[in-house]
Amino acid sequence: MRPHVTCHMITSLDGGLHPSRWTSSPDGDRAGWSETYEAMHKTFDADGWLVGRVTMAEMSKAGPHPPEGHFDVDRSLHIANPDAKSFAIAVDQHGKLHFNSGDFDGDHVIVLLGKDVSDLHLAELVADRVSYIVSDNQEMDLASLLEILGREFSIRRLLLEGGAGVNGSFFAAGLVDELSLLVAPAIDARKGSDRFIEYGNDGLAGKCELSLLSCDRLDDGLLHLKYAVMASA
Repeated sequence: MRPHVTCHMITSLDGGLHPSRWTSSPDGDRAGWSETYEAMHKTFDADGWLVGRVTMAEMSKAGPHPPEGHFDVDRSLHIANPDAKSFAIAVDQHGKLHFNSGDFDGDHVIVLLGKDVSDLHLAELVADRVSYIVSDNQEMDLASLLEILGREFSIRRLLLEGGAGVNGSFFAAGLVDELSLLVAPAIDARKGSDRFIEYGNDGLAGKCELSLLSCDRLDDGLLHLKYAVMASA
């Protein structure tokens, strides 16, 4: 059984992703907004959180350091820490992420990889005590990868936390159950600014539907919107 997936994000009123580029507000500041977002993250009591390659690269600053000598790797699944209870998960189709260890702030790292990732990169992940799952198909089968996360790592609840591309892919595949959106009293407005979700040229019309569950006003001018997410009829 795949995990229950909640997409949890904070945005400006126009969907911007980066608070450092937003307008200011007399109601609150960026530090307060970020603190509320992180505090709410913990209230979900999720087993793990998932981001895309770009987002994880902003947090993991390691460079390539392939192992030397002979190595054998499993090209499907590697579980580096079978006792782990919380997880930091990254989608990295082409194997571009690097890590210094398999732990990120107490969460065990799992990487979801594309079929063509090299053995050398897999060996580097093994040496760094990072777990991984390699997709069976040329196009990453996100549903199958989620099933493996549930079966092999006992992940029951998962937070999807961006960026835009990976969020859009999960919504388009019908794999998001709930959207938790914190909206700050700010505007990005930059031309070409990143949004919290995007999907190709045609967007998500006809792929999913949202139904409002709640709308709460929080401190610092924040609104918390919760939606049930369903596949389009």
